[in-house]
Amino acid sequence: MKTPWQAELADSFTKPADLFAFLELDEIHQAEFLEATDRFSFRVTQSYARRMSKRNPRDPLLLQVLPDAQELIDHPNFANDPVGDLKAVTAPGVLHKYHGRMLLITTGACAIHCRYCFRRNFPYDANMIGKRQEQDAVDAIRSDLSINEVILSGGDPLVLSDERLAQLIQKIGEIQHIRRLRIHTRLPVVLPNRITTELIAALTEARLKSVVVIHANHANEFDHDVNDALNALQKAGITLLNQTVLLKGVNDDAETLVRLSETLFENGVLPYYLHVLDKAQGTSHFDLSTEDALAIYQVMREALPGYLLPKLVREEVGRPYKTPVG
Repeated sequence: MKTPWQAELADSFTKPADLFAFLELDEIHQAEFLEATDRFSFRVTQSYARRMSKRNPRDPLLLQVLPDAQELIDHPNFANDPVGDLKAVTAPGVLHKYHGRMLLITTGACAIHCRYCFRRNFPYDANMIGKRQEQDAVDAIRSDLSINEVILSGGDPLVLSDERLAQLIQKIGEIQHIRRLRIHTRLPVVLPNRITTELIAALTEARLKSVVVIHANHANEFDHDVNDALNALQKAGITLLNQTVLLKGVNDDAETLVRLSETLFENGVLPYYLHVLDKAQGTSHFDLSTEDALAIYQVMREALPGYLLPKLVREEVGRPYKTPVG
């Protein structure tokens, strides 16, 4: 019998020392861990941790969540709001950055805290839609006839309850000029038990065409439970796409990324974007040069059919679309 997703989320690792003990690793740099987690807290689900290799401090999944002293260094080319989210806020929790699409910051909570997160410094308290702001957000969508797609983001929108999501989706679905609902989420990968029959019903019973954009960076993130979760979404007729972030030390070679694309397709997911790192303050140790990114991408282009090749992009403040790289 599966553990309820809420219980599994509550049982997450919230201290690096506990994860190190689970992985049978020697505890190192504890003082640096504590200082880094003071700036950006630590959280890893048990499910995700079970896919890490024990006794391997360079495991690519571990490196995505491991606090690092380099997070404490302020770099002049890195910013707290690297993609200009705050400039795009039109109401609390409502971002209007691109034509035809409106994004709702539904929560500041996530099931896992990725150290490279571009919103790690985002002021969620003043910029997300709680229940009191929800109707204002819906009204903003209704009043703008140029919008045909609503994106639920966060944090991670799937940490909200099925009931809360169903109510929000129903309200959005009642707006006749909205055609699509897009959800950006890491939970199918890091907490696959979250994909419940009630969630699928909320996504499929509305009038809207649903698109779920997952976030996976490495083929090792997939196991039987993740495969089952993605299969359930696919069988329900939900379009599945993936976004990957190019990360130094984690997936910065073409062979790793080709294997990821193949694994995604085996699970009914199309590669969508390969993002050059958004330069959020505290993430510089994950950064790659544009030249290195292009060299990796050229090998991927030669190895993959076009439909399995994600678009290599970066997000630039003020641009009306993601900027292709190369």
